[in-house]
Amino acid sequence: MARIYVVGTADTKGEELAHLRGLIAQLGATPVVVDVGIKGATIPVDVSAREVAAHGEPGILESTERGPAVAGMMRAFERFVTTRTDIAGMIGIGGGGGTSIVTAGMRKLGIGLPKIMVSTLASGDVGPYVGVSDIIMMPSITDMAGLNRISRVILGNAAQAIVAMSLHPPRVADGKRALGLTMFGVTTPAVTAMVEALKATYEPLVFHATGTGGKTMEMLVDSGLITGVLDITTTEVCDLLVGGVLAAGEDRLDCIARTKVPYVGSLGACDMVNFWAPETVPERFANRTFYNHNANVTLMRTSVDECRAIGEWIGGKLDLCSGPIRFLIPEKGVSALDIEGGPFWLPEADAALFEALERTLRPAPNRKIMRMPLHINDPRFAAAAVTAFTEIAN
Repeated sequence: MARIYVVGTADTKGEELAHLRGLIAQLGATPVVVDVGIKGATIPVDVSAREVAAHGEPGILESTERGPAVAGMMRAFERFVTTRTDIAGMIGIGGGGGTSIVTAGMRKLGIGLPKIMVSTLASGDVGPYVGVSDIIMMPSITDMAGLNRISRVILGNAAQAIVAMSLHPPRVADGKRALGLTMFGVTTPAVTAMVEALKATYEPLVFHATGTGGKTMEMLVDSGLITGVLDITTTEVCDLLVGGVLAAGEDRLDCIARTKVPYVGSLGACDMVNFWAPETVPERFANRTFYNHNANVTLMRTSVDECRAIGEWIGGKLDLCSGPIRFLIPEKGVSALDIEGGPFWLPEADAALFEALERTLRPAPNRKIMRMPLHINDPRFAAAAVTAFTEIAN
């Protein structure tokens, strides 16, 4: 039987948790009630708050301040979730604190594993709770302060949804391996050509390099749903280091080291940092070179020093990888704007970027840096990237 984890703060949401447990059992699944509260449970539970807290720092449940206790339980529940191998689905209930704790653990679950959060916060900005995962946020409508005619309906719908998803997961098509590719508007010709060349053998999944795009791709790599990467557009690193609005996380590229997936990389759009409308650009950049992509997106050309830092960061990350790597350097420009005669053509900045990457990504038997006298959107560059991936993918 499917084991569905029912998670909440059993000190304040005991009645609702008990009700969900009964509904899920009636629907033919096995509920596992997990308490993530910071005070004593008001109902019997299958996994106590103390057992969850044991996965975190000492003294979480002894804290006299709610804020530090909730933060500690968030980290503990994250670690607790990674130790479980029997989760067929997870449903959580909560207000502010409970939603923070439960969704922290849900974000550690793989893409595709059913997860529903019934929350008083679900009708607002749920970005911090969902992140790049596939958590379903369901508004509780009324506050969860005991059962009522509304909450019974909402929890009933949620129970039916989580049981249906857990007992009858969709069948993933067999056959082609899934690949992740990163793309931006200014690298679209290159990535489109790669997709066309690869799709007969693989299933290419293209991710827009907007910060969340790279994070989503790498979460799928960690989940085993993507088994090869053509990371052609690493521009999110520029925003991370310089202060743009489409930044990668500090853990960008770490999954490549963890999983050892075949990796082909490049420096697509590393000539730019992204901001919103012109008036949003920080004053410290007033004298820089800009390009108005549209009314809401302003691009800033990266400087020589910034390019050097970007190349060092990417090279340093990939230098920690032991899996097969090919890195292609397009010597005639890294974006549609970085081309001779183009608004971002700055050969000295590109030279600093290339040199820094070559200096920090040290030679090894399973990795190769390939300088190419081509622009990134040249069809020959796309063909070379596909050839490089084919060499290391088998």
